[in-house]
Amino acid sequence: MAASRGTGIVLKTVKKIAVQFCPFETNTRSTREFLVLVGSEKARSTNMNCEVTTDVKHDASEPVVDVLFMDGEQLLMKGGKLTSQEMLTAFQTRCTAKDPQAKLGAKK
Repeated sequence: MAASRGTGIVLKTVKKIAVQFCPFETNTRSTREFLVLVGSEKARSTNMNCEVTTDVKHDASEPVVDVLFMDGEQLLMKGGKLTSQEMLTAFQTRCTAKDPQAKLGAKK
């Protein structure tokens, strides 16, 4: 998985990630790859209170990732139209903007 190379996912600013997809649809790959990245032990260890849930449906629904941040903001990504790298970039950009320590580290 090329998207996982060199990416340090930090869930410090995230309260909940809900992933929903129908495994029989052809457009779920990016959503499943994103789930593997945020559900990894290394990512989960950055915030043990972050709830990652998966809803596997058999209704031909669109793959969706719904992220709820600690400040109440929500990020909804429709995985059928995005690559896993695009989803990861949008997610990490939002996380970095919400984390003051990450901003300081980026400036150094």
